[in-house]
Amino acid sequence: MWSEVEEVAKAARDIDITGLFSDPTRAETFSTRFDGMLFDYSKTALTVPARAALLTLAQAAGVAARRAAMFAGEAINETEARPVLHTALRNLSEQPVMVEGSDIMAEITETRARMARFADTVRQGPITDVVNIGIGGSHLGPEMAVRALRPYHDGPRCHFVSNVDGADIADTLAGLNPATTLVIVASKTFTTIETMTNAATAQAWMTRAGVNPGPQFAAVSSAAARAADWGIDASAVFGFGDYVGGRYSVWGPIGLPLMIAIGPERFKDFLRGAEAMDQHFQTATPLENMPLLLGLIGLWHHQGLGHGTRAVLPYDQRLARLPAYLQQLEMESNGKRVSMSGAALSRPSGPVVWGEPGTNGQHAFYQLIHQGTAVVPCEFLVAATGHEPELAHHHRLLVANCLAQSKALLRGRSLDEARALMRDAGYTGPELERQAAHRVFPGNRPSTTLIYDRLTPRRLGQIIALYEHRVFVEGVILGINSFDQWGVELGKVLAVDVDAMLTGDTNPTRDGSTAALVAFARAAGV
Repeated sequence: MWSEVEEVAKAARDIDITGLFSDPTRAETFSTRFDGMLFDYSKTALTVPARAALLTLAQAAGVAARRAAMFAGEAINETEARPVLHTALRNLSEQPVMVEGSDIMAEITETRARMARFADTVRQGPITDVVNIGIGGSHLGPEMAVRALRPYHDGPRCHFVSNVDGADIADTLAGLNPATTLVIVASKTFTTIETMTNAATAQAWMTRAGVNPGPQFAAVSSAAARAADWGIDASAVFGFGDYVGGRYSVWGPIGLPLMIAIGPERFKDFLRGAEAMDQHFQTATPLENMPLLLGLIGLWHHQGLGHGTRAVLPYDQRLARLPAYLQQLEMESNGKRVSMSGAALSRPSGPVVWGEPGTNGQHAFYQLIHQGTAVVPCEFLVAATGHEPELAHHHRLLVANCLAQSKALLRGRSLDEARALMRDAGYTGPELERQAAHRVFPGNRPSTTLIYDRLTPRRLGQIIALYEHRVFVEGVILGINSFDQWGVELGKVLAVDVDAMLTGDTNPTRDGSTAALVAFARAAGV
């Protein structure tokens, strides 16, 4: 079925997207709505035949069957022989979720209730600050969500530490009171080297201040015994099953900082949004199915048209960490080189994902997006209304900029238009031509826009779940396992060897480059 997609993609390379809007129904035909959200993908080179070919590809790849297997608890993470059930963490219905004959919902519900009791206790004081120590999925998810939902904060201030660079924890702890600080150590195994190094530093910081760290530490970990060795009470240890990967884990105990910041009831609204997207993904028709369509458009741009990157551009300062979050979600999930069977892939896997919030990016990398030689499909996100009514004029300008950017990418500016501008500016002859050439915008550059009423806990839950399912769709069609991440392992293993070289415990017998770098670092006093 890829051959049909490749045929329509070949034809699409000559399509003028602006011309497609000669059909007055295009915007409606190439968009879908769900629960306060509108996803517009009309500013792409997709045609009705191209979309049909992509939907046929999804059907042939077995997306529906694989989706059913995931929600049913089958071990679709085949390299680790595990089910993939982050969706169970936001299952608020009475529906059981079975794993190897046992319903896991009782444990999930009980853990969520313990989290709520713990969060309520923390929110009542005397804790003023929460420091979450994690890395990867144990960091990016809660950090992104806490920042995104700042208007709903009514609990302690939340801070996040992830980098083993001592500057990260030093800068975070500076100015905090050890006696009123709660430290959450997020590590499923309680052995992650970066996380545990930072945790030990935080523990020593409290001890030096005469504060017993045990009662002011909590653990998000399945290694209860290791947490106990740190003096952490069992009531402050929250684990989750192997069926949840780190980058998919914000819905459960990893989301504890968010629950503390916004309260258990609003956290439940966050889960409700994701649960609603789960149900939509399972029941909506293909032409209305937002995650399916988002996934197919991603494949269309990268594998079909050969665009190597995608830019995620939220017009919302509070979503500043969303591009980084989606970068991990998508690139760690679908950055693979072999299929599920272990055979080398015959076509590219996931694209490079990057981005920053608008309008800041407009004064930086948008230059390349508009006039560079590489085409970068853009994914805009924006809320119709903000949270500051007294600053409504700010938000109106923000929305105007977002919509204007997608319009500019579409229509561009022709050479004749540029000439007219330069003629009006007083240029003539060869200099007019030279100046005009610099002001031409090729246009015909694809973008999608996700617009929603307001960024609430529910909407944020929907957005994250939407992108999770997009990753799933792309992974199934590419025939890869989106739920393992062996690519993060090798460097971590080798870091132990290099650390021994830096301390002089072993001789640098690896490559000459590493030996020279180690020698320089040791001479400089590492």
